[in-house]
Amino acid sequence: MSEDRTTDAPRRPFALLLGPAAAASLLLFVDLAPGRPEVERTAAVALWMAIWWITEAVPLAVTSLLPVVLLPLLGVMDGQRVASEYFNHVVFLFLGGFLVALSIERWGLHRRIALRVLLLFGARPTRILLGFMVATALLSMWISNTATAMMMVTIVLAVVRRLEEEEPGEATRRFVAGLMIGVAWAASTGGISTLVGTPPNLSFARIFERTFPEAPKIDFTSWMLFALPLGVLLLLVGWILLSLVFVPRGRKIAIDRDHLAAEARALGPVSREERAVLAVFSALVLLWLFRADLDLGSIRIPGWSRLLPESGYVNDGVVAVAMALVLFVLPTRRSPSGRLLDWSTAQRVPWHIILLFGGGFALATAFTESGLSEWLGDELKAHAPTSPLVLVTTVCFGVTFLTELTSNTATTEMLLPVAAGLCRSIELNPLYLMVPVTLSCSCAFMMPVATPPNAIVFGSERVRIAEMAASGVVMNLVGLGLIMLVLTVLGPPVLGLDPATFPDWAR
Repeated sequence: MSEDRTTDAPRRPFALLLGPAAAASLLLFVDLAPGRPEVERTAAVALWMAIWWITEAVPLAVTSLLPVVLLPLLGVMDGQRVASEYFNHVVFLFLGGFLVALSIERWGLHRRIALRVLLLFGARPTRILLGFMVATALLSMWISNTATAMMMVTIVLAVVRRLEEEEPGEATRRFVAGLMIGVAWAASTGGISTLVGTPPNLSFARIFERTFPEAPKIDFTSWMLFALPLGVLLLLVGWILLSLVFVPRGRKIAIDRDHLAAEARALGPVSREERAVLAVFSALVLLWLFRADLDLGSIRIPGWSRLLPESGYVNDGVVAVAMALVLFVLPTRRSPSGRLLDWSTAQRVPWHIILLFGGGFALATAFTESGLSEWLGDELKAHAPTSPLVLVTTVCFGVTFLTELTSNTATTEMLLPVAAGLCRSIELNPLYLMVPVTLSCSCAFMMPVATPPNAIVFGSERVRIAEMAASGVVMNLVGLGLIMLVLTVLGPPVLGLDPATFPDWAR
C-alpha cells in the first residue's frame, strides 16, 4: 500500500505566491470559453492547485483543501456538494483497509510473514534478493509501503551486517545496494497489484466512476485480475535486472541464513492475536474477491452479495469497514483496551492522504460539471497522435518521469480528468488512457525523492544516487513497456477494453 511524501518540505515563498498569482492572471486576462466563465474559473483553481502540489509550497493536504473554499466562491460548485466529495465510499475503502493493515502491524504478523517468505527462498544471493522482493511486494499489497520498506530495510541490515564485516569490498557493497533497491522497487510494484495497494489506484476508481457514472464499476476483483499479473512481471523483471547489475559473478557471497532463522524463532509460536488478525484479513480478501459475480470466461461464479436484499447497495468500502469493526470488537488480554484494534492505533491512519483524495475528487467533479474537461479534450484533440497506441505510450512516458519529482496521488488526480476529456473528444475508450496513466504514476524507480521507499533505502547510506538513478531509468522504461503489454493482452478480457470501440457509457 503506497503513501506519498508527508514531510513538510522547506517552503518556497516564490511558489507560494505563484499559485494564486497565476490563477488570478488566468481569471483576469484569459477567456477560455466565451460565454462559459465557469470553465476558466475551474481552470484557475486547477492551475493554483497544480503549482502548489508540484512545488509543495504548502503541505499536499493543505493544497487539497483549496476546492472547499475556491469552488463555491467562484460559483463553480455548491459548498455542500464540494464537501461531500471529501468522504465517499472510496475513502471508506482506504480507511477500512488501512485499519486492517494497522492491526497486522500492531501484532507483528507482517514481520512473521516476511521472515517465513525469506526462509523459503534459500541462501544463494540471487534467491535472497528474490526473497526480499517477494516479501516486500506481498506486504505492500495491503500495508503502507512506508512501513513495509522501513521493516524490510531493518531486516536487510540485520542479514548483511556480518557479511559487511567479514567480506568488506566493492562486491559486497554493490550486492547490499541491490538488496536495498530491490526492497524499494518491490514496495511500489506490490502496491500496483491491488485497488487498495496505492492511493493512485483508488483515485482512478473514484474519478472514473464520477466522470462516467454509466460505466461498469472497477471493483477490487477486476482491478486485481488485471494489475496483479503486471505487478508480478515488474517484480520478476526488476529481480533479473538487479541480479545482473548488483550480484557479483565468479565468487560466492555467504549470507547468514541462520540469522533469519534465529529471528523467526525469536518471534515464538504464533499468538492467538496473530491468528485472529490473519483470519479477519483472509476473510476481508475473500469477501472482496467474491462480492460481485466473477466471470472467468466459460465459468461464472455468482457473488455473495446476491444473497442480500439489495446486492447493489454493498461495495468494497462497506466490506472494508465491516471487517475493521470486527477488529475493534474481538477481545484480547494482551492489550490495555482489551481489543485487537484500539483507537490509539487507529489514529495512525494517514488523514493527509484522505484529504488529498478529497481535493482530487472535488477537482475532478468540477472539471466535469464546469465543462473544463470537455474543453481541454477539444483543445488537445488537434495535437493528439492519430494512433491510440502512440498517444498512450507518449503520455505514459511523460507521466512516468514527471512522477519522479511530484506526488504520485496529486499527479494522478491532476491528469485523469484531462485524460477523460481527451478520450471523449477523440472518441477513444477512456480506460485505454486512464488505466495506464494511473499505473505510470506508480512507476517511480529512479530518484530518492520519488517515493517514501526510495527515500528510506537511500537514507540507509548503502545506495549511491547514481546507482539508483541508472538502474531506475531502465526500470522506468521496462515498466512503461510492461504496462502497454498487459493493457493490450488483459485489457479486453478483464476490463472490457476495446480501443477500437467508443462505448456508449462514455458519450
